[in-house]
Amino acid sequence: MDTSQYLEIFLDETKEHLQNLNTSILELESEPENENTINEIFRAAHSLKGMAGTMGYKRMQDLTHNMENVFSEVRNGSIKIKSEMIDILFQCLDALEEYTDNIQNTQDEGTNDNEPIIKSLKAIIDSKGESVGEAAAPAKEEAKASESKSDDASAGGTKWDNVKLDESQMDVLEEAKKQGKNVFGMNVEIQEGCILKAARAFLVIKAIEELGEIAVSDPPTQDLEDEKFDMDFTLMVVTDNSMDDLVNAAKAVSEIGNVTAGEFIPDNNVSFKKEEATAAPKEEAKAPETTAPAPTTTAPTAKAAPAGDKAQGGKAEPKKAGKPVVNRTIRVDIEKLDNMMNLVSELIIAKNSLVSATNAANAAAGTNSTNEQIEYLESVTTNLHESVMKVRMVPIESVVSKFPRMIRDLQKTLGKKMELFMTGEDTELDRTVVDEIGDPLMHLLRNSADHGLESAEVRKERGKPEVGSIFLDAYQEGNNVIIEVRDDGNGIDVEAVKAKAIERGVITPEQGAIMPDKDIINLLFNAGFSTAKQVTDISGRGVGLDVVRSKIESLSGEVSVKSELGVGSTWTIRLPLTLAIIQSLMVVVGGEKYAISLGSIETIETIEPGEVKLVQNEEVINLRGNVLPLIRLNQILENESTIGPDDAMCVVIVKKGDKMAGLVIDELIGQMEIVIKPLGKYIKQAKVISGATILGDGEVALILDTNVMF
Repeated sequence: MDTSQYLEIFLDETKEHLQNLNTSILELESEPENENTINEIFRAAHSLKGMAGTMGYKRMQDLTHNMENVFSEVRNGSIKIKSEMIDILFQCLDALEEYTDNIQNTQDEGTNDNEPIIKSLKAIIDSKGESVGEAAAPAKEEAKASESKSDDASAGGTKWDNVKLDESQMDVLEEAKKQGKNVFGMNVEIQEGCILKAARAFLVIKAIEELGEIAVSDPPTQDLEDEKFDMDFTLMVVTDNSMDDLVNAAKAVSEIGNVTAGEFIPDNNVSFKKEEATAAPKEEAKAPETTAPAPTTTAPTAKAAPAGDKAQGGKAEPKKAGKPVVNRTIRVDIEKLDNMMNLVSELIIAKNSLVSATNAANAAAGTNSTNEQIEYLESVTTNLHESVMKVRMVPIESVVSKFPRMIRDLQKTLGKKMELFMTGEDTELDRTVVDEIGDPLMHLLRNSADHGLESAEVRKERGKPEVGSIFLDAYQEGNNVIIEVRDDGNGIDVEAVKAKAIERGVITPEQGAIMPDKDIINLLFNAGFSTAKQVTDISGRGVGLDVVRSKIESLSGEVSVKSELGVGSTWTIRLPLTLAIIQSLMVVVGGEKYAISLGSIETIETIEPGEVKLVQNEEVINLRGNVLPLIRLNQILENESTIGPDDAMCVVIVKKGDKMAGLVIDELIGQMEIVIKPLGKYIKQAKVISGATILGDGEVALILDTNVMF
């Protein structure tokens, strides 16, 4: 069978387990005796081992198998968690992430067998106390044997007793027995809440087929692939391997619950029976009192019931009735969501066209006959858009969960004491935005750790705690999400930044003398600008900040910074909730229609020509005590304005962080919900244009990016 169809499922679940491991190992470092965390790491390693094995990734399976062995001993109390173990576990995590990246890119795990890490894991087991180890191993083997016997003992009352065999199937199984083959019946139960039970069934079948031949499947394999079965299925297997081998192979698949097995005995036909036969219960097939009953038995000692009795007794039927909903979520390919969003976008364009046509028709007829229906359509499309957007929204936790590990590693690399505090991990953003913000946040956190926080000695001299604090806070504000990276470190030395800027010719000494501190700090966002005395891979405040700004602005967001020398710095990222459909203000400049995002607009003002002043040869206006630069859009867009020099101007006041500016337009159209369309890679896009939209009359309007105009 081809496993490539389940590759995406494997990758998704592997990434979830790796994220869980990352969090759990960090928790284990601070709470080495926490049994819940220890059990969680064991379960994650066990699940990864089973998944890798069934997909054929042997190196990944071997590594997780050794991790599982270590934590099996930890659970038994044979090994205590030590600090050096945490480092080895993080090495394991890095190796697993490397395997996962290779699989995602090439469908192959690579050639690195990570033998040094595996030797370290084995050394942990070998270094435990001999008396404890010798006592634990036989006990463990005995427990396994007992578990296997329990499974075997419960065979008398499990579901393969009632599988119907025709003559040809019976002959095949009997012939296999005569040839000295082992013939076993297996019942495999899938855990409640499993999302893709067909995939789990397929992985079990693949694992069993590597050990033998499946002679009978109930339901048939086609029904299993089509998910036409309840939460369990039955297999009859001809094999040279033992019953334990089959059971362990099935249990190695994640989200598999109870697996029971029994031997086919053709003489008295206890385990399997022909369609016309009635099974005679076998006395020695009773389950021991310590064994949990199989799902189809009424008590631990109940014998297999004949098919007719089972149908009349109705014991199994109530199990299906009134089953509670365990899991109410599903995995959806992001491409399907993109397609759905595109359809909603087209619907909004069609709605805008209908509104435009209806307004024209009503104006011609002098009636408002269809306004109510149009308003209802607008309401429906808006609600549909919001619903689709909610489906696309994901918590930023998937991005920020890796940062505590990064800060831990930086603490050792830099020799500083620091701690990361995070809030708002459940804040949701559009999936396309979440996928892009990881690198900018990583740059800001690394710079806070390296250049922001002082050494423990310096902090002590300044009366600060020796352990520096870095904060990552996320929260929603209107139609935007705010992400703040703060630290209680040294802050930005404005004079050092100014000196560096003058030295590099970015500004003149005269400009530096009159520039406000805020503008000097913003020089750090220039490409390659840094005040770090020594450039390293995690360098100073300037490294990566141009990347941060360009990435955030490409997402229609903005980044700003506030700093106080000796107290600390706060870097603020403001991002829109969505990039696909926005509320905008439609304006006219030089006879052309343009859209400006409502999220960046503060107010709309009427300015008389006499109110415009010149400061350093630049036009400004005084708006309620604030001096704002005036930007004439017709000059930027290189078209002819339709307003005269003596006419009053319509000015749209836009903001970017703490800054504001006035955009001079010719005409105001009004508010409109628009769909953002990219201009395409063949069109050289101007910096001030972020995309285009299709209006109701079919006309194309460009969308202005006000962030780059300041």
